[in-house]
Amino acid sequence: MVEDRLIRQYLPQFNDNDLIEELSNNANYVELKAGDILIEPGQYIKMIPIILDGAIKVMRTDDQGHELFLYYLEPKETCAVSLTCCRAQRSSEIKAVAETDVKMLTVSSSLHEELGDKYRQWKEYIAGTYQSRFEEVLKVIDDIAFKRMDERLLNYLLVKRKQLHSNEIATTHQAIANELGTSREVVSRLLKTLEKKKWIELTRNKIFIRDNIEDLIV
Repeated sequence: MVEDRLIRQYLPQFNDNDLIEELSNNANYVELKAGDILIEPGQYIKMIPIILDGAIKVMRTDDQGHELFLYYLEPKETCAVSLTCCRAQRSSEIKAVAETDVKMLTVSSSLHEELGDKYRQWKEYIAGTYQSRFEEVLKVIDDIAFKRMDERLLNYLLVKRKQLHSNEIATTHQAIANELGTSREVVSRLLKTLEKKKWIELTRNKIFIRDNIEDLIV
């Protein structure tokens, strides 16, 4: 059970009182710590997460353990892959990890089906989720196909800063390389180039992004 005030506070897109009551009575409230794994490849998904606060990183993985960053789940959003896997009763092909501490609701697959049958607002929310995720995956494809790696790296750092609400990013060059689908050597070389431009500062396992980096880029 979830207090309806939380739903009204974090999910203002839902203003149907009956829908809010159903979510309050039947959804679960869950908290994750940064680094906690929500979904792993091969896992059968029986619930749908709805993010209240924080961010979850969604990645595609292969049999060799390589990872490719796809998108973030942010507040008010849910996971299209979870929706698809629940409906088709198939295992996950993505990995989802808490990028920050996360507060979220979880909705069972059966409750999701019931809400879709009863509430137009829920159906519109789910349709909007599919549309936004489709657009983000297209952007990933465009980035891989048409953008240089230095552009992708810079965009990665800016998005990461936004999610963490911090100019300090604690990570390794190898971790970045894994998420961008390239080698550590390439990432290290490009980060050194950004440092020479005085856009960032590098220390051991940390990257400091300049406050005015957007002005410097322009």
